[in-house]
Amino acid sequence: MNKLEIRELIKASIVEEELNKREEFRALGSGKKRYTEEQKEYAINKAQEIGVRATARLLQLSRKTIQRWLRAKGTRVKRCPDWVYDWAYWRRKRWERIKLYRQ
Repeated sequence: MNKLEIRELIKASIVEEELNKREEFRALGSGKKRYTEEQKEYAINKAQEIGVRATARLLQLSRKTIQRWLRAKGTRVKRCPDWVYDWAYWRRKRWERIKLYRQ
């Protein structure tokens, strides 16, 4: 097997695993529009394990829905990841430096 075939095999196994987890999540439901408590617990446990955004992508749910469920269970949820605050700080510093040179 060459590298391209190995990559394709890895991608296929990842997609298959994601589909299995999504099917497991949906199997916990009753088939109605509302999510069951078992589905909510599954999503909450997954979010605590791999993160809110990754869980939202994996289960194809809204990130806000998962955040709402976590808040209902008493878990503190940030609006954005920690790196965003660092990025904004350094960006602001950079613009301050640029403004000094333009004057």
